[in-house]
Amino acid sequence: MSDPGGGVSDPAGGGGAVSDLAGGYRPEGEGRSARKRRAIMEAATTLFLRNGYQGTCMDEIAALAAVSKQTVYKNFADKERLFSEIILGAIDAVCEPFHARIRAIQDTNDLEHDLRELARRYIASVMRPQVLQLRRLVIGEAGRLPELARAYYERAPRRTIAMFASCFQHLAERGLLHKHDPLITASHFAFLILGMPLDEAMFCGDEERHEPARLERLADAGVRAFVTAYGRTSRAASRCDV
Repeated sequence: MSDPGGGVSDPAGGGGAVSDLAGGYRPEGEGRSARKRRAIMEAATTLFLRNGYQGTCMDEIAALAAVSKQTVYKNFADKERLFSEIILGAIDAVCEPFHARIRAIQDTNDLEHDLRELARRYIASVMRPQVLQLRRLVIGEAGRLPELARAYYERAPRRTIAMFASCFQHLAERGLLHKHDPLITASHFAFLILGMPLDEAMFCGDEERHEPARLERLADAGVRAFVTAYGRTSRAASRCDV
C-alpha cells in the first residue's frame, strides 16, 4: 500500500506532527462543525501520543483544539469513545487500501515480483512511526479497554491474515503455490515479513533501525523464504501438498 500520507501540523504549534490518520484530510467545503471535530481528533491524537491514554484529560484536549470542553463532549461522549474513534479510524485508513492490494495480487502473472511489492508495502505501512505508537497505546490499555483491543485485533491483524489466506488459496488453485492450510500459509508470510522489526518496535522502540532501505531488505528476504517454502518450483514446498 502506498503511504497514506504525511503529517499534519500540531495544533499547538509546537513543531510536532500528527498523522493524517487522525483526520488530517480536509475536504473541500468542510463545515464549521466538521472542522471542530477534526481539530478535536488531531489535538487528542497529539496528546495521546505524547502523554499516553491515562496521562491525557479532556480539558487538555479542548485547550489544544481551541474549543470548549462542552464542544468536545458534544462530539464524543467520553475520552474512551474519542480514543476508540481515533484508533479504529487509523486502522481503516491504513488497512483498506492495503487490503485492496492483497485482492489485486490474486491475478498476478509474476508471483515473486508482486509478492515482493506487496511485502514492501505491508512492512512500510505497519512500521510507520505513528501506527506503531498507536499500536503500543492499544496494547498498553488492553486490560482497561478490552473491547477496543479486540476490535483492533479483529479489524487489523486478524482481517489481514484472513485476506492473505484467501489470496494464497486462490494462488494455490491457480497452481502458483503449493496447497496447504491457507491460514498457516498466511501466518507464515506475515511473520516472515514483520516478525523481527515489529518485535523490535514493540519492545525497544528503536525507530532508527526502521529506515526504508532496511525494511525493504527484510521484506525481500521474507518473500524469498516464503517462495522457497511454498512456491510451486520449490522442492521443500512439496512436503506441504495435501
